[in-house]
Amino acid sequence: MDAKNRFETRTTFALSRIEWLVFLVVSLVLAFQYRSEIRWGVFLALFAVIDVIGYIPGAIAFRRSPDKRVARGYYVAYNVMHSLVTAAVLAGAWALLVGPEWALLALPVHLMGDRALFGNSLKPFGVSFEPEMHPACQDFERNYRAGTGGSRPPVEDGHAVRA
Repeated sequence: MDAKNRFETRTTFALSRIEWLVFLVVSLVLAFQYRSEIRWGVFLALFAVIDVIGYIPGAIAFRRSPDKRVARGYYVAYNVMHSLVTAAVLAGAWALLVGPEWALLALPVHLMGDRALFGNSLKPFGVSFEPEMHPACQDFERNYRAGTGGSRPPVEDGHAVRA
């Protein structure tokens, strides 16, 4: 994946998930090490607020929608709340106003858990709010595996990709 080819193969996606898993493990180890110093109510609230604002309203709208389409605002809410930038701003503001504390680990635990364990990242407007393979993605994967997705034969991990 690069700036001109914004797609991932199964291998590059797995490698990204492994990177996120490392950050999740580091966050969990820190939370375990400092568990006696964590204000668990704050931890749970910070962990939950991401989905309470960013996911649950869109998930409800998606399930209630007869055509499974939801307003763009739900995508924006999801992306804002599931952004590492938002988490950093929230943690920074909390540290300045309340003070730094280990409960802030809830933010990377949630976000890295979503990315590493569930493969969820930010949501583009053109895909289903809930994970569902987009027809263009299906076509791309089929063409990529068949070697017809570009001007050069696809290579993954140093070996030609075969259908």
